[in-house]
Amino acid sequence: MTHDHAVSLRTGALDDPRAIRRAGAELLSLALMDARNLTLRWLAVFESRGAIALAGDGPSALWLAARAGWYQERWVARNLQRARGDHADADAACLSSIEPGADGWFEPEGRLPDPLTLRQYLAHTMETTLDLLASTAPEDADLHFYRAALLHEDRIGEALAECAAALQLPLEGDPPAPWAAPRARPDREPLGMPAARLRLGSERGGFVPDAERWAEEIAVPEFEIDAQAVTWARYVEFVEDGGYEREDLWSEAGWAWARQRGRRAPRDVEQLRGGVLVRRHGHLQRAAAQQPVLHVSRHEAEAWCRWAGRRLPTEPEWELAALTAGHRGFGWGEVFEWVAGSARPWSGFEATAGSIEPMPAAGTLGVLRAASFMTPARRHHPKARRFLAPQADRAFVGFRSCAA
Repeated sequence: MTHDHAVSLRTGALDDPRAIRRAGAELLSLALMDARNLTLRWLAVFESRGAIALAGDGPSALWLAARAGWYQERWVARNLQRARGDHADADAACLSSIEPGADGWFEPEGRLPDPLTLRQYLAHTMETTLDLLASTAPEDADLHFYRAALLHEDRIGEALAECAAALQLPLEGDPPAPWAAPRARPDREPLGMPAARLRLGSERGGFVPDAERWAEEIAVPEFEIDAQAVTWARYVEFVEDGGYEREDLWSEAGWAWARQRGRRAPRDVEQLRGGVLVRRHGHLQRAAAQQPVLHVSRHEAEAWCRWAGRRLPTEPEWELAALTAGHRGFGWGEVFEWVAGSARPWSGFEATAGSIEPMPAAGTLGVLRAASFMTPARRHHPKARRFLAPQADRAFVGFRSCAA
């Protein structure tokens, strides 16, 4: 591959969420290296600040990076049914790891490798993956686990950013791109959406995560939806009107959570009245009024919606707007967004071996749509879904509102 060709791929298909789901060996090789390089850059940041084993309220950087290497080795190099793709048997025997004890790293009493051993493991597993990929047939089944490993490591990159934010890790110098705050957007009026029919979920072909399987046609009644995620300016009004003191605005579970946590503002917010001050990277920073609100639980999002006389959008409403209303100003991709309802499978759901995000038990987790400013561009897909507990606020998550 020529240098110019590589540059063309990097500036084009490498950031294309639709192309990456159908990526062949050449594009996948570049993307896998890109994702691994980001993992290594984050490891260097955590190591340089003596925080590689610190976890806070989530997994540590050491755990996350080890998981990236282990997943890739387990489902690519060690997987004897690799060529069966999403029809592989999850319980089939596999080859042994090149690192003794790797399968026990993530057990409750497991012992993670030291940073040097981990870096060597990450190098070996990537080299093996790329060697195998170079001789892989260009069929969806043959490429399935390489594509899954890429999605997994992209998720790891986001999780490492969340870990750095949760630990208030100082990031002076040259932090991994695109470390920044969400962009501020000018106010736009809500969008009226006419009744329509939608192919909810993803069609067959290419790599499709379990949570998107499979597309079904549904009717979506007319509705109104915010053109952008709720901003700090709008959220401050809720707080100043006693939003965190009014039990009537909260669900029973949400009110119990807010009282138990002593919440008077979203996570990491030090001040709301007189300007929003947020603690980031160990320093207080002023958040622009038109930036989307960040690090909110679904409990907080629902309480704001009740206060505003609105509601969270349903998944079909959100997906329809993302697919059809971009030209009218529907903007997304700065923060993940809570939507209404609990995680559930689409019609025709099929669980696959090595699933990135197994379908949770009914009623246990909430749903996020969109992507965040720390999500690689290749993952900004309007069909993508993620699941989190309603009280979770570590992720780069906000919300928008809707009305019938």
